[in-house]
Amino acid sequence: MRRLNRRLLAVWAVLSAITVIYIWIDHSADHHGTAHASSAVTVIALLLAAVKVRIIMREFMEVRNAPILLCRLTDAWIAGMSAAMIGFYLAGRAVAT
Repeated sequence: MRRLNRRLLAVWAVLSAITVIYIWIDHSADHHGTAHASSAVTVIALLLAAVKVRIIMREFMEVRNAPILLCRLTDAWIAGMSAAMIGFYLAGRAVAT
């Protein structure tokens, strides 16, 4: 039980740190009180979200103890969805300019 509590505390700390990093990145995109769209900031935010999703799936949805095929399928799903979101964002940005 004690090991589980330590693991959950570590997972919570990592998730909180990722959130703080995102907030810091978001504020760095501000220029004199006006939000400035940045491809780099958006891609980093999407990648941070993908990391958080993977951690949540592994730790809180018990995929960590699932058969190896399910672990690989969830990783592939996260990678595919992240690649699609980043691709759509970059393609839309290219079309808009």
